[in-house]
Amino acid sequence: MKVAQINAVCGKGSTGKICVEISNMLDKNNIENKIYFTSGDTRFKNGVKYANDFYIKCMAGLSRIFGKNGFNSKSATLKLVKKLKEFDPDIIHLHNLHGHNIDLNVLFTYLGKSNKKVIWTFHDCWAFTSYCPYFTMAKCDKWETSCYKCPQKKGTTWFFDRSKSLFKRKKRLITGVKSLTIITPSEWLADLVKRSFLKDYPVQVINNGIDLSVFKPTENNFRERYNIPAEKYILLGVAFGWGARKGLDVFIELSKRLPDNYQIVLVGTNDKTDKQLPKNIISIHRTQNQTELAEIYTAADLFVNPTREEVLGLVNVESLACGTPVLTFRTGGSPECIDETCGSVVDCDDIDGLENEIKRICEEKPYSKDACLTRAKAFDVNKKFLEYIKTYQNIYDD
Repeated sequence: MKVAQINAVCGKGSTGKICVEISNMLDKNNIENKIYFTSGDTRFKNGVKYANDFYIKCMAGLSRIFGKNGFNSKSATLKLVKKLKEFDPDIIHLHNLHGHNIDLNVLFTYLGKSNKKVIWTFHDCWAFTSYCPYFTMAKCDKWETSCYKCPQKKGTTWFFDRSKSLFKRKKRLITGVKSLTIITPSEWLADLVKRSFLKDYPVQVINNGIDLSVFKPTENNFRERYNIPAEKYILLGVAFGWGARKGLDVFIELSKRLPDNYQIVLVGTNDKTDKQLPKNIISIHRTQNQTELAEIYTAADLFVNPTREEVLGLVNVESLACGTPVLTFRTGGSPECIDETCGSVVDCDDIDGLENEIKRICEEKPYSKDACLTRAKAFDVNKKFLEYIKTYQNIYDD
């Protein structure tokens, strides 16, 4: 069996790291494999870059100007198809195709004619919409029938709204592939797929995983370093790209409401974020490594995740793996990370409910460290990527 993965990146970002972890697991099982990508550089031995960064920037510009997202990188995709024919994989595993790295017409015409077995891991909702990786905050359900007059067009294209034609082209091309298995990281996203034009394809849920040898209860002097008294409760938020989607405004509101014995700490901020934050929130732009992040998770009394759009939310699991309970909004796949033994869920944008739960959890301590650690074991990265190997084998043998 030979496996080819296709993604915008390799070895960086969440999807790039997932590709590498899968590749490593394939290597351990003596399965020949390659990762085809376009953006950034990698020294990963199985990585094959099929377009340069300047080309991808040009394609991104064309998408912005003409609105034909997913239908620009023709020459690069033709080169990719040539490489795929040379490698001749038994299974082609797609990941993110909306990094201006693919012309869907070229790729799916090839996939439809090749009769290759195809797996597509959806890391968001883009595959069954015209433009949008997420649409919860836009309160849009047009994708269930046919996209048109996209309410989020400005985030993707400057001039032309091609949502209606793009939706039709995507639907025609993707449904032209007969042997397609869809994988989602959460039940929430799987349910959306079953309401889309891809509803007739098999859908399997494989959660993303974390490295439990890194994310674990870790000794630290975090309170001393940031002069946080022992009697203060530490409320932690972690995101990479703070904004309304990740609930930055919620933390700002909580900072006004909560008494002085609560200290909010946000990780993953930047200079722009700092200008929006009040002085009583501790801002940490980045950690030196994942071990330092584990130290902060361990020091916190509660991890608060007021995300408004989320496929799964591995930051929740990272916190649990360090022994810290989680409080999150009921949105996307975020609630699936926890159960009644290790955290709580409130309705999205229910700030009153969030405030009350923060006080209850911190003061009454209903969730034990051991319960958090037990729940985190369900997301062991090694077990999760073994599920991919089993899926490959089942599809290959079918």
